This record gives sequence, C-alpha cells and structure tokens, in this order.
Amino acid sequence: MPTAPKPRQVISLLMLRHNTVVQASELIDELWPELPPPSAVTTLQTYIYKFRKLLLKQGLGNLLQTQPGGYSLTIPPSSLDVSLFERTAEEGQELLQRGDSAAALESFERALALWRGPALADVETGGRLFSYVTRLEELRFRILEQRIEADLETGRHRELISELKSLVLEHPLHEHLHGLLMVALHRSGRRHEALEAYQSLRQKMIDELGLEPGKELARLQQKLLSDHPAEPEERPRPRAAPVPSSRPAPPPVDDRARVPPEPAPLPVRESIGNPAQLPAGLAGFVGRQAALKELEAALRGPDGPGADGTAARIGVVTGPPAIGKSALAVHLAHLLRPRFTDGQLYADLRGSSSEPRDPAEVLRGFLRALEVPTSRIPESPEECGALFRSRTTGRRVLVLLDDVACSAQIRNLLPADPRCALLVTGRRRMTALVEAERVELGPPPREEALEILAALTGRQRVEREPEAALRIVELLGRHPLALRCVGGRLAAGPRLSLTALADRLGATPRILDVARLGELDVRSRYDASYAGLTSSEQGAFRLLSMLGESPFTAAQAADLLNRPAAELEFVLEVLADQHLLGADRCADGVGQYVFDRLTRAYAKERLDETLRAAPVVEEVGAR
Repeated sequence: MPTAPKPRQVISLLMLRHNTVVQASELIDELWPELPPPSAVTTLQTYIYKFRKLLLKQGLGNLLQTQPGGYSLTIPPSSLDVSLFERTAEEGQELLQRGDSAAALESFERALALWRGPALADVETGGRLFSYVTRLEELRFRILEQRIEADLETGRHRELISELKSLVLEHPLHEHLHGLLMVALHRSGRRHEALEAYQSLRQKMIDELGLEPGKELARLQQKLLSDHPAEPEERPRPRAAPVPSSRPAPPPVDDRARVPPEPAPLPVRESIGNPAQLPAGLAGFVGRQAALKELEAALRGPDGPGADGTAARIGVVTGPPAIGKSALAVHLAHLLRPRFTDGQLYADLRGSSSEPRDPAEVLRGFLRALEVPTSRIPESPEECGALFRSRTTGRRVLVLLDDVACSAQIRNLLPADPRCALLVTGRRRMTALVEAERVELGPPPREEALEILAALTGRQRVEREPEAALRIVELLGRHPLALRCVGGRLAAGPRLSLTALADRLGATPRILDVARLGELDVRSRYDASYAGLTSSEQGAFRLLSMLGESPFTAAQAADLLNRPAAELEFVLEVLADQHLLGADRCADGVGQYVFDRLTRAYAKERLDETLRAAPVVEEVGAR
C-alpha cells in the first residue's frame, strides 16, 4: 500500500466501489474537491499506473481494468473485510429477528471482530470517501447495539455492565444505550443504579437539549419503580433498526401479571366524532416565532359566533424543499388545539411526490373520522364536500393538509363554518387562495440555525467551538433539515470535533452527501421537485447554477442561456413558484432571482451529471 495520501485515496475508493466502474471525474473530485490542477488527469493516470505495478508484483495485474471514462477493480466480495462484515451482520440480524439469540450473538461478534479501528483511519477522505466512512461507522454502531441486545437475551447481563457504562460515558445522550444499561443493572439486582442512570440521563437531556427522555425510556423507568424487570421484548430498541423485529409479544396472561397498567392519559376531549389526528410534533422545535405569531393570529380569530366573518380562516405555509414547512404547521396545530375543541383532522396529500393522494379518498377518510357511516358517504367528490361542510357547521374544527400540490387539490376539503380553520403546507405559492394568510419560509436567521444545531449536538459542544459551529451553519445554508442531519451525526459521534466536520463540509464537492441521516435526506426532497419540472425547465434550472449565489435578473439569465428574456422570464417564475429560486424586486422595480446555497448545490450536481453523461454536447447551445 502506498504511503502518499492521494494514491491511498484512489485505492480506497476503487476498493469500496469494487466490481463497478469508477469514473475518472469522481476520482478527481475526491482528490481535489475545490479546484483540480491543470495536470489532474495526468496525475491520476500516474497513480493508476503505480497501483497497477503494485498489483503486477503480486501477480494480480488483471484485477485493475481501464474502462470507458474510468477504472474498475475486480475483487471477489469474500476477500474484503467490509463485504464480509456487512454479510455477517445481516446474517445476525436475520437470526435475531427469528429469535435465535445465541446464533445471532455469534454472528455479531464475528462481524465486529473484523474491525481493527475506525473506518479508513489512515486515509484522508474527500466528499465521497467521507460518505462511505459515515455509513460504515453508523452500521457498526447499530450492530454493536444489536450484539448487546443478543447478549441480554442470552442472560449475560452482569458481564455487560462495565461495557455499557463505558459506552454511555462516550455517548452521554444516547437513550437506547442507557435503556440497555438500566435493564442489565436491574437484572443484576442493582435497581437503584438503574434508576440513577435514568435520572442522570434525564438531567443531561434537560440541561443540554431542553428535552425529556422519550416515552420508551420513561416507560422502562416506571417498570423499574414498580419492580417489574424488563423482558427482552420490552426493552428499548433503536428507532431505525435495519431489520424490524417481528418476534411475538409475550402471552397476554403473563403480560398482565408482570407489567403494571399504563398511566392514565392526559385529559383530552375524546368524545364521539371529535377526531384528534395531528401527528406528533418535532422534538426540540426551534424558532420561527414571527411566522407562528402571524399564522396563529390569523387562524385563531376573535371569539363569538359570526364575529369573524362567514368563511373559515385559512393559513398557507410555503417554501423550498425540506425547509421546515410541515414541522412549523404541526407545531402550530398543537398550539391551537385548545381553540378547536371539536376535532383536528390531518392528511398528507403527497403533492410533491410522483403519486399524489386522491383528494376524494382524503375527504372520505375525514367523513369517517367524523363518524359518518360508510353507507351514507356519497360517491361524488362534490357531494362528499357538501356533506363535509355540513358536518363541520357549528363546530370548531382544525384541518391540517400537508404537502399540497396546488389549491385545486383541496377545493372540497375546505370547512365552511367561520369557527373552523384550514392550515395548508406546500412547495408552490398557491396564490389562488387569495383569502389566506400566507407565510413563505426561507432559511432561518443565523441565531435560530445555531439553536437547531445546539439542540441536537449539545449546547456545550457548540459553545466550545463557536466559530466552527457558525461555519457549519453557513456551509449548510442554514437549512433546517440539513442541520438536523449533521447535528444527528455529531450527537452519534461525541468525539468528532465541530472544527473537523466544518473542514470536511468545506472541502466536499457534494455537500448533499453529508446532508442525510437514515431516512432524512435533503437530496431526495429536491429530487421530487426537480421531477415535476418540464425538460426545458430542468435544463434552465441546471444551467442557472453557473450564476452562483448572487442575485441575477432575467436579462442576465438570458445572456447565459442564449434565450429571449421574455421567454425565460416565464421559466424563472415557474422555478420561483416552486421555491427553487428566490424572487424579489430591487429598487428600480426589476425582478431579481437568487439561489439559496443547498438549492444551488443540487442544481450544480444535476448539471455535472448531465455534462458527464453527454460531455460533447454543449447544453447552452442546444435549443
């Protein structure tokens, strides 16, 4: 293995992408993320030549092949530790799912024994290798948790205590690890220590995040207070385990004998026909006070029958993909619950997806929630809408419609009574709802963005490295979902410094690779909006990324794209309507457009992909 850093990067990427073609452009991006030197191609070819010589000395020269546009390294998966780890870990997950804890434990131990330190510990990582390292480290940690679960199920609770204590010191805010430690302590006859572990975690979470432990951990604490040991099926599990557990629950008789009754729910109006469908709010919701105040005032309205007009109040929240529209709307809906005592209805219309929900289906669901018998629900959407308005007349009902494609999609979902309210979120402006109070969300202010990062990472870490925290916030364009993804990574890796992460973010050519965590993925949100554009609009969107993050006019865009300004202005308005461009007017009344940071990063990715796919065709001149 070479000692120079860049050849090691080339070999690492080829090995991680074994048996596939790695484009030369990808290798160049990994080696020189900012600005490749003029000699980049020649230098890369030199590294490949030296690597091939090393393989020839071992009699393996045929493993590295030059392919059109790139290179491929042919290696049997069985000869790579990373492939063996993934395969053995998956085998353990399947065994654990089937209830064979002893065999699962053996597989997990074999998988973890393949690790001899951090992933690519002696290799410098650019954007692509960093994403591989992150994925592997997250998988390793999940398998470690599941190995401990299997250990508990085989009765090795006493042996686990010292290991779990060490892990919770490394991950002081990790609820699942604390839950496993509590179970191990309790089963070892050390219930008081298990309860102390809960109180210690609770105090840290309140001090650093302003949050209480989750319901699963609180339920475990109640069981310990009642002196009921947690059975394997009852222990806290990670919320995003790779393989969901399908093991059967304990027999009902044993469950009643061992588990104390659930605490009585909070007093909430639950009378017949009063649905409470709101999804759970986002833990640690931060900021957006001005938008909340404006919408709350509009939707709450004055008291008294007929005091606020003859129509239901409407609030609309729009903005770019993943900017926090749904989180804001759900948070506001929960704040308004005491006002709308006759029910809260909720539906995700999936307007940004390729398969939006049928409004008639949503409407029928609302009628069933309002206890209209199925036999009395009409077939016609218009008749269903009329019945819905009748059922909400004289009542205080809040309707929250999330991810609406356009105002036409909700025509029959509007309650009629002035004491009702409708709250809508969507990526388009929906200017047809002229009577609505409209809020357009953008990236939050710097202080709020830092609060989001601190809420997830820990305030003390942010205060220790304030300049790095600010760099992270600005590099991510103060984008809430991206900040949650990166904050989650930092929370899972308490030894990772903010400065190191900021340096990596600054160096990566594809920042959206980092703006993902499990099912949270900023890029996928942009994919949905991009897919909804015409090919002409997609082409303009890609090319406009060349104008950078500074505001530009339709005339400047027309010069770049070699298209008439009047024709292009229509396309720019479409992009602005979808919140893929910001739009404003300068002092002289001329319209200006601007990319936010992550939207431009996505557009540039798409442009780079197009140029790599058809490097000879000049898209600017193709009309």
